[in-house]
Amino acid sequence: MPAQETAATPWPADMSAYCFEVPHSEDSLLFTSAKGIRLSDATGRSYLDALSGVFVTCFGYDCGPITQAVDDQLHTLPFNPPLHGANRAALDLAAELVDLAPDGITAAKLVNGGSESVEAAVRLSRLYHRSHGNPDRVKVLSYYHGYHGATFGSLTLTGRPDVSRFGPGLPGVVHVWPPDCLEEFWDVPREKSGELAAAMIERTIEAEGPDSVAALVVEPVIHLRGMAVPPEDYLARVREVCDRHGVLLVFDEIVTGFGRTGHPFAAQHFGVTPDLMCVGKGISGGYAPLAAVLMHERIAAVLDSGDGKVSFAPSHTYAANPMAAAAGLAAVRHFREGDHLTKVRALSAHLEPRLRELLTGRGRLRATGLLYGAKLDEGAAVDGGRGPIGERLARACLNRGLIIRGQDDWVVLAPAFVTTRAEADEILTILGEALDEIFGAGR
Repeated sequence: MPAQETAATPWPADMSAYCFEVPHSEDSLLFTSAKGIRLSDATGRSYLDALSGVFVTCFGYDCGPITQAVDDQLHTLPFNPPLHGANRAALDLAAELVDLAPDGITAAKLVNGGSESVEAAVRLSRLYHRSHGNPDRVKVLSYYHGYHGATFGSLTLTGRPDVSRFGPGLPGVVHVWPPDCLEEFWDVPREKSGELAAAMIERTIEAEGPDSVAALVVEPVIHLRGMAVPPEDYLARVREVCDRHGVLLVFDEIVTGFGRTGHPFAAQHFGVTPDLMCVGKGISGGYAPLAAVLMHERIAAVLDSGDGKVSFAPSHTYAANPMAAAAGLAAVRHFREGDHLTKVRALSAHLEPRLRELLTGRGRLRATGLLYGAKLDEGAAVDGGRGPIGERLARACLNRGLIIRGQDDWVVLAPAFVTTRAEADEILTILGEALDEIFGAGR
């Protein structure tokens, strides 16, 4: 398939006068429709989506059970007064989420997006310690080079230099180094990086003062490091460190949840149960803004006032919205009843060896289920292009009608669970052509 320049999208002539949404540039696409795993733009051009939107549309863009559930809810109860009660879809979804989660998780709080879920986890962590007579435990540890959202608190947890343009963030956030950074920046062997990273977290807790630290928030697989998968024993070591010092462990599973790793959550994949889980993205299959924070029984207990009243105030107007909850309930049930874990594992077994082969001499693959990150070898590139190599490869794919994500020295793919074998092969073919453009053919 020859490369095609992305056609100029027919934005309204005066768009720049009133459009403040992003992305918006001369390269922006104006999407108009979608079916299966393909999108169309306003020029009529088709795109094969190998990113599931952004780890969201795991059942494709035309999932009948979810659209029917949303339509039914729209005609029954589109909204309920949140100060006075809940709705059946929200209650049923919370129960389904708890049932899907690891043992010990007993409660779910629905919110509107991943950032809110992270913020809720931080609030719960502080509330938990305060309720146990430790109000000074307010500090939160998180990774350098992680990502946790775009609200002010969640953005502060994001330990990346590019967020400093917003000025000082949430007080009490302390960053630590994950194993992947130790491997890349200090040449620590992978067989030692997990042990050393966990030990550094413990030293950081001790240096800050354990009685001041509320929680550690981590991504089990770090998206903005090109899907950095931790060493096998790392998260278990981190769990032990947190337990020794009374620090809550929070998993940000916004990307890794709902089957992406081949298990319901990365917690089950790695065999480590956190105290709090932030989940989103695939929770509704992309059919409504939705996320949740899942709580271990001992954390949920702090919300019980003792007289039977349970509250997580203040909350959000659209939290547990009937429409979003209906989409989420249908998506979670479809995920379970459709045996999508089997499909994820089968598709992964088909894609992973071929992706490794394509990257030979060009980069190395990081794979967990249907999460793929390719760390690219800049020195092997022959295209002479400007800008980060990850962006160049993603652009070469987009010019051929394939959507992936690229940044710095990596690209990531996350195909929908419903991707057919033929579509997977088409993804591989286009990616191979784009790699040939950047690195030269014949490798």
